[in-house]
Amino acid sequence: MIRVLIVDDEPLARARLQRLLAGSPYQVCGEAGDGEEALKLSREHHPDVMLLDIRMPGTDGLEVASRLADFEHPPAIVFTTAYDEYALEAFKVRAQNYLLKPVRKEDLFDALSKVTQLTQAQQTVIQQHQQGAQSAHLVCRSVRGVQRIPLTDVLYLQAADKYVTVVHKSGETLSDQTLKELEQTLKPHMLRIHRNTLINHHYLDRLQRVQDGHFEVYLKGVDQGLSVSRRLVSEVKSFLNEQ
Repeated sequence: MIRVLIVDDEPLARARLQRLLAGSPYQVCGEAGDGEEALKLSREHHPDVMLLDIRMPGTDGLEVASRLADFEHPPAIVFTTAYDEYALEAFKVRAQNYLLKPVRKEDLFDALSKVTQLTQAQQTVIQQHQQGAQSAHLVCRSVRGVQRIPLTDVLYLQAADKYVTVVHKSGETLSDQTLKELEQTLKPHMLRIHRNTLINHHYLDRLQRVQDGHFEVYLKGVDQGLSVSRRLVSEVKSFLNEQ
């Protein structure tokens, strides 16, 4: 039996998925109405697959999927959502499939069939993720000591004088590491847009030409634009075209 955990803040949506799976080889091992409960039940029941809604109060589905990647045995993720605009973000956090509500039974079983094949290779995926990310946190050394910042919270890094300012969701932190050292540590999460600026490409929203002919990038959650050097404009454009 393949163990499935259903996560959705809407009771009717959870009940519908329960009905679709009734009598199938897929055993529902639990239900969660929010992201924190989903993480708790995942630790307790070790599901093979998580059917995960994206837009939920508090910890949303994207954050749940990102945090599950650090589990020793994470479940495969199939997003079930009413919104199609999150597909790119979903696959960036290693979702195996993305189903739009109302979920059709044939689409659900097709997705689960493909996922159960992938779960046999989950350890390889975990190792690749760990090698690529190196750490779930950025460790900043500075005169004030050591601070651990979740990689998912880092927005951009900007060098000035002898320090690098790490701009993140909780504020700013000065690091005495060089921008080049941090770029190597954070591969492949960062994209260089200027000799003194790296951005977390997961937050990249758009590239925009400004009045003087130069370009700026705008990040989700950041009001001001960040200058892009002329020689790196083509790389930013290429990255956006590949998404």
